Amino acid sequence: MKVLIIFVGWCILFVLCWPVALLALILFPLVWLVSLPLRLIGITIEAIFALLRALLFLPARLLRWRRRVIAA
Repeated sequence: MKVLIIFVGWCILFVLCWPVALLALILFPLVWLVSLPLRLIGITIEAIFALLRALLFLPARLLRWRRRVIAA
């Protein structure tokens, strides 16, 4: 569904201003290639934070600590 919406948006842009639509079509792979290392950095940072969270909560998991559920 997302691809269809993007395609329809591109078709509308092509009808309204075809040079911009063709420029977007040409530049899309280049932008994707530039953003790929940034995505990899983001995945790495997210993994580091997940590791730190796991290490910080390890003592609680070992002691089987659970939050108290307060009934309303």
